[in-house]
Amino acid sequence: MSRPTSSPTSAPTRSVGHPPADDQVDAVVVGAGLSGLYQLHRLRELGLTTVAFEAGDDIGGTWYWNRYPGARCDIESMSYSYSFSPELDQEWEWSERYAAQPEILRYVHHVADRFDLREDVVLRTRVTRAVYDGHDHRWRLCTDTGRVVTARFVILTTGCMSVPKDPALPGADSFTGAVHHTARWPHEDVSFAGKRVAVIGTGCSGVQAVPVIAAEAASLTVFQRTPAYVLPARNRPLRATERSALKARYPEFRQAQRRSRGGTVFTPPTRSALEVGETERTAAYEAAWDEGFLNGLLRTYTDVLTDEKANETVAEFVRSKIRSLVTDPATAELLSPRTFPFATKRPCLGTGYYEAYNLPHVSLVDLRATPIERITPRGIRTSDGEHDLDAIVLATGFDALTGSQLAIDIVGKGGVTLRERWAEGPRNHLGLVSAGFPNLFTVLGPLSPSVLTNITVSLEQQVEWIAGCIDHLLGNDLTEIDVTPSAEADWGTRVAEIAARTLYPAVDSWYTGANVPGKPRVFLAYTGGLDRYREECDAVARDGYTGFVLSSLAQGRAHEVHGADDRPVGEPCAR
Repeated sequence: MSRPTSSPTSAPTRSVGHPPADDQVDAVVVGAGLSGLYQLHRLRELGLTTVAFEAGDDIGGTWYWNRYPGARCDIESMSYSYSFSPELDQEWEWSERYAAQPEILRYVHHVADRFDLREDVVLRTRVTRAVYDGHDHRWRLCTDTGRVVTARFVILTTGCMSVPKDPALPGADSFTGAVHHTARWPHEDVSFAGKRVAVIGTGCSGVQAVPVIAAEAASLTVFQRTPAYVLPARNRPLRATERSALKARYPEFRQAQRRSRGGTVFTPPTRSALEVGETERTAAYEAAWDEGFLNGLLRTYTDVLTDEKANETVAEFVRSKIRSLVTDPATAELLSPRTFPFATKRPCLGTGYYEAYNLPHVSLVDLRATPIERITPRGIRTSDGEHDLDAIVLATGFDALTGSQLAIDIVGKGGVTLRERWAEGPRNHLGLVSAGFPNLFTVLGPLSPSVLTNITVSLEQQVEWIAGCIDHLLGNDLTEIDVTPSAEADWGTRVAEIAARTLYPAVDSWYTGANVPGKPRVFLAYTGGLDRYREECDAVARDGYTGFVLSSLAQGRAHEVHGADDRPVGEPCAR
C-alpha cells in the first residue's frame, strides 16, 4: 500500500511505505552510498515518502565503484563505520585493521538489509536535471531512464570524489590493449599475469594499486607527475580481543569521535615542532610512523600545518624514510616530494608502496622530465621514447567536491543554474544549502569539513542536521528553507580566512581544484575542525536557523520572509 504524498500547497505527510506510483514524493536522495543510505533512513524515520536514485547497478557509492586492486579504507575499520546504531556496532565483525573494499561493501549491504533500505532505492538511474518550480515550491527531477519525480526536498549525497578526472591524453582511443580507471574498475576479475602494465598517477588509488599489480604483472611502469607522501598502514588482521575491547567502550568512543576535531580520537599535541630538539622530534616522528595512522605525523606537534619550518621537519623525516626503503638513490629522490609541504596534498596510507620500486620488473617514469606525448596503439609515448604495454591503469583522480553536483543540471529560482552560481567557485551556507536553491541540501559537499575528516563521522553530522532541519520545517508548517546572500557570502569568507591560517591554500591540489583545467581555484574544505563546525551548525539551528530564509504557506501561496519568485519553468526535462 502506498503512503500519501504532499500536495503542491501542503506540508509533507508523515507516513511510511513504498514511494507512490505517481512519482510525487516528499524527498529525493541522490546517491546510495554511505551518506545516501543514512539520509534515507533518517527521512523515513520522519515519515516522509522518499526515493533514492543510484546510478550504479547496486548500492555502495565509493565502495561500489572503487574496486581496483588494493582498494581499502585509510581510517581504521572500527572507526570508519556508522555510529548511529549501538546494535549495529555490536553485531558487525571487522576482520582487518584497515578493511578492503569487498568487506566494506559487504558492511554497506548488511546495513541496507538490516534497516530495510533497499525497497526505496532505484538502481541504474542517474539524475540528470533538477528544476525548482517557484509556483508550487517543489523540485522536478529528471533521470536518464526518462522517469520524472517531483519532491519538496532534495538531498545530494553524490560523494566528495565520485566524478573521475579524464586525463585527456591524445590518442587514448588508439590503444589496442586494456584501459581501466581505478574509479570505474570492472566487476569481473582483471588479470595482469604475464602482462606489461602501466599505472598513470600516484595519488592514493595509485599508491594502493601499485604493490598489488606489481606482484602479478610481468612488468610495471609507473608514470608519476608529483610524488606523494606515503605513510605505512601497518595493516593486519584484528584480534578478537581487540574487537571485544573496543565494542565494550563503543558508546564512549563514538561520543569522543563526534566531539573530535577530525572524527578520530587521539590526544592533541600541545607543543610546536620547533620548541624541541632534533632528537626528541625525530623520536616523536618515529613513533608516529610506526603506529600506522593516516594523521599520525600531524598528531605530533601543533604547527605542522601552519608553519613552513615546522612542516619541513616532518617532510624531511618522510624523505629520509623513502631513502631508507628504496635501494636506488635516483629512484628514491624521484619518489621524494619537494615541491609542496607535507599533508597539503592528501597524504596516502600504503602497504609496500616504496618497496615495490626495489623489484627488478618495476620502473618509474618522471613525467615532469619526460611528459607523455600521446597514447599509441602499442602503449605510451613520452618525450624520451615509447613504452610497449598490454594494459594501462588510470589512477588520475577526481573532480573533487563540486564535480558530482555540477554534473547535474540544477536550475534554481529565476532559472539560475548552479553552474552559473558557482562559476567562480562554490557558494553556500555551512556547506549545506546554496542561496536560490531552496530545500536542496548537500552532504559532504564543498565548504564543509568533509575530506579533511573521517567522513563517516562528518556524514552522520550533516545527515542528522538536515533531518533536524526538515523536521523543524514540518513541525512548524513551513514550506522551505533558503539562504540569505549575506550569510552565504559570510560563510565563504569565513572558510577562506580559516584556511589562510594554514599551508593548504598556497598549494596546487585537488583541495583547491587545481587538478581540473578551468576549475575555479578555491580552497574547497572547511579547515576549522569537525568539532567547531558541529558547534556552528548546532548554534544556527538552535537560534532559529540564522542566515537562512524560512517560508510558510498562506492562502495557497508561499509567503517568504524575503520575497518570492514564482516564475514558471518550462518543460522540466528540456535541455
